[in-house]
Amino acid sequence: MHRSSETIGAIATALAKAQIELSNPEKTLTGTIPMRGGERSFRYASLASGLDLVRKCLGQHEIALIQTTAVDQGQITLTTLLVHASGEWVSSLWPVCAAAEPSAHIKGTALTYARRYALFTLVGIAGEDDLDAPEPFQAPQPPDPEPLVKANSGRVQSSRPLTLTSNESAILRDRLIEEIPGVPTEETLALWARRSLPLKNTLTAVDAQAVEMAYLAQLAACSDKHVSAEASPASSPQPGEGPEVAAAIAIPKTLRKRSKAHLAFVASQACLICRVTPCDAHHLKIAQPRSLGRKVSDEFTVPLCRQHHRELHRHGDEANWWANMQIAPIRVAKELWEKSQVHDISKRWVG
Repeated sequence: MHRSSETIGAIATALAKAQIELSNPEKTLTGTIPMRGGERSFRYASLASGLDLVRKCLGQHEIALIQTTAVDQGQITLTTLLVHASGEWVSSLWPVCAAAEPSAHIKGTALTYARRYALFTLVGIAGEDDLDAPEPFQAPQPPDPEPLVKANSGRVQSSRPLTLTSNESAILRDRLIEEIPGVPTEETLALWARRSLPLKNTLTAVDAQAVEMAYLAQLAACSDKHVSAEASPASSPQPGEGPEVAAAIAIPKTLRKRSKAHLAFVASQACLICRVTPCDAHHLKIAQPRSLGRKVSDEFTVPLCRQHHRELHRHGDEANWWANMQIAPIRVAKELWEKSQVHDISKRWVG
């Protein structure tokens, strides 16, 4: 239900100008809905990416965005309000879920779902695929770990796969762990993670952790091979070098490159998740073995906006976070390193 002030001329004019500048947010997530004969996959944009686009654009045209909740006749409702500097306003009212719902998780999920749809509808942007469009002929994308589906009751639910029994989980765990050593590069590891993520999400917590540890170990091994190939020292000391130099040459060392210019270049790029700027240059901890008090090499950095940068750190499991986003960050970091054209080793090599 839409409501508004007595006059809306000023806010309509400002909103029309804002809509010329607004673009649809990038659809980076994947969900599924049940249909006759199977399921239908669709892509959608997150609430966070939509808010980043809308707030900046509306603010430039003196329009404020407000979303509030209330309980009305046993139903939680969401009011989305656009207020112009003139005092004019328009709003929409959306039902969320029953106030008696005992699960706080379901309430929170339903509220996020309602906020996204109400916001996108009120400002006139599209944040999901057209589900009434013909089904494209292509391989289905792996589902998001927790896609949202709408049941017949209207309640937003999660389609997370059921956890396997202990015996079934152990069998699948062993199979996944056996596959990992045969994946030779960081890029193919990212593809493997994307393909295997739905399977890993059916494992018990202990078995899933075992798979993650094996994945991280293989990722570190691939990174070591890459670094050794780039910066392998001579196999024997030069004439006049003593035994200490020979020993140093014989022991490979993980080199960590530093370049402020490259970090500034990465920070100037668009966020890999929501495409906004400016960004932070995030160091990929999964790219090199851990070293006490030292970040990974600056060549392993990718652009993330402040919001997604914080989200990654809160998540904690970086490999799993990137797999959920269906992005191979190490490959992106390498491309940015080559593109930045800061390859004077004498100026940026730390070791």
